Amino acid sequence: MRRPSAIGALLLAASLVLLALPAAQARRHDPEKLSEGHIRDLHFGDVLFLYFQQDDAHDFEALTRVLAYQHWGRMPHHAEDAELIAGSLYLQEGMHNEAGEIFERLLTDNVSSGVRNRAWLYLGQVWYARGYYDKAEGALRKVNGRMSPDYEAQKELLLANVLMHQQRYDEAIEQLSNWRGSPVWSAYARFNLGVALVRANRLNDADPFLSGVGTMLAATPELAALRDRANLALGFAYLQANQPERARPALERVRLNGPYSNKALLGSGWASAALGDYQGALTPWMELRNRDVLDAAVQESYLAVPYAFMKMNANAQSAEYYESAVNSFDAESARLDSAVAHIREGDMLREVLASGPAHTATDTPLLHGWFRDVRSLPRTAEAPYLYAVLAGHDFQEGVKNYRDMVYLGSTLDRWGDSMDAYQDMIETRERAYAERLPRVDALLASGTLQQLQERSVSLGNRLRGIEARHDVAALGTATERSQWARVQQIEAGVAALPKSPDSAEVRERLALVKGVLFYRLNDAYGARAWQEHRSLKDLDLALHEAQSRWIRVERARHNVPQNNGEFATRVASLRQRIAALQTRLAVTEQRQSDYLAQVAVQELEQQKARLATYEVQARFALATMYDRAATMGANRSKPAPPPRQGDEEPAPDSGAETGGENAPPAANPPPAEAPAPPPQTPAPPPEPPK
Repeated sequence: MRRPSAIGALLLAASLVLLALPAAQARRHDPEKLSEGHIRDLHFGDVLFLYFQQDDAHDFEALTRVLAYQHWGRMPHHAEDAELIAGSLYLQEGMHNEAGEIFERLLTDNVSSGVRNRAWLYLGQVWYARGYYDKAEGALRKVNGRMSPDYEAQKELLLANVLMHQQRYDEAIEQLSNWRGSPVWSAYARFNLGVALVRANRLNDADPFLSGVGTMLAATPELAALRDRANLALGFAYLQANQPERARPALERVRLNGPYSNKALLGSGWASAALGDYQGALTPWMELRNRDVLDAAVQESYLAVPYAFMKMNANAQSAEYYESAVNSFDAESARLDSAVAHIREGDMLREVLASGPAHTATDTPLLHGWFRDVRSLPRTAEAPYLYAVLAGHDFQEGVKNYRDMVYLGSTLDRWGDSMDAYQDMIETRERAYAERLPRVDALLASGTLQQLQERSVSLGNRLRGIEARHDVAALGTATERSQWARVQQIEAGVAALPKSPDSAEVRERLALVKGVLFYRLNDAYGARAWQEHRSLKDLDLALHEAQSRWIRVERARHNVPQNNGEFATRVASLRQRIAALQTRLAVTEQRQSDYLAQVAVQELEQQKARLATYEVQARFALATMYDRAATMGANRSKPAPPPRQGDEEPAPDSGAETGGENAPPAANPPPAEAPAPPPQTPAPPPEPPK
């Protein structure tokens, strides 16, 4: 199941017209939700059912069905609601341009202001995350009026971030200066305001805000990280302003085990060095030097430590640490070369995706979904170097897009298999048609239906004749009809007998038998006539159904080949479209893979270039020290000229001996990397910290 998101929850409220419940009518209406109503189109309910499944595969299926039902006109009563659902699903899939166009068209005054404002807020957050700052600003500017305090704080902080990313610092300062919000967001607002003032070269004005955040009580790990970042930003800002005495207290407030501890240790050392306290600078630098060499601050400490020893005239220790730095940089550079080669072979992205989420119930990798993050790394040679890459915005967005392409590729493969199944169905229908065609032609040519209709007419006429003659025997059973026929035969025979006492007795007995039999037949005549009428009516209905089926058979006889041909044409056309999409997707997927590999290689190349710069500086400093030592040794081995009469004995060259003030100036490498500017302003989280 996908991770719940505030965006999905809002867009669900902004795009669905929920079923009305009697109990809901008594509740107080929330102005940030749509009014309730009835679902009037079955296909719209089908889309809602898929949407409520809350996973990526059903989202894609829901979007597909929305587009199909719109094409067929199956949701006439929910046209706008279906459009809003399509917009929310486009947004969920990362297709922000399509979603923005739909929202521009449909989020009008007809939608409640609360829902409309929240939709624009979340759309602005998504565009901000994707780096579309102009579109993010446009979406946030569409918020009309004030929202609830929590959403209002998110909107104003996000707008300030957008302005700072556009280097409109004065506008950001004005935005944050007028900000009034809940205490939950107060620390973020003060931090952003302080950073904006620093970037506007108003360091003195920024100090109270950053110091306030840097000394606050942090109840959550998130706020503790924000406090460290504020101290780091303030400290480096003072370093850039050549005020190390004010930078050191701020940098020393950063936690030793936090995410910004390495940069803080490096900056604290340079602040002490700028004040001439090289012994004090060695304390944070030696701590930093024992940490992971992959970090840029740790790499710089490899140069800073021997630099401090050299400034303290401890040349032996300085040379030893320079040699250690060169060896470490060489080893890391070789590992970076191996990692770059591995990435260029094309294995990196596949291994990153293989380390992603588990498979779904359908055994399809859950690789799509724009909001899914890369949280784990494969165990490869370049993995330790890729943390900075994976944390980068470009790589994250690229991986999300690539995962969507992989999912679309699997979907197209599944649809291609469906086309094969449809083609098999068409071929099966054609074979069945060919097998049944002779029997159908024989049946249609036999005239059976016409004969049955004529027989039905004949039976109706016969029944009407029986009723006209009141022929009770005609509706009797077979036994009764046989008995009535015998009575009539006997009656004819008796009529031919001469009159006598015996024949008179026979006539009386025959009349009694005939009367009894007639009474029975006449008594059942009404019910039997009604039953015969009903049987004729059922027969007419059966003949009508047979005639309808006969007509359908005749139509199918002529239409099945045409329909099969149309289906085959559609399947062939869809197969061509799928093949074209697969080709296009494969090309785009390869381009995206190459782009991601290029981003990763570029990051590793930058790390290698930085290592090379550090190594050059270390070798230059080491060579300078060796050259100085060699020069001093040559001067010592050269015999001194005999003193002339009256000359004074020269003083010992203390500078050459001790490396003091009179010694040749040693290489004095500045920090290999100038103090970094304050960190970028963090985007406010989509939800307030718990």
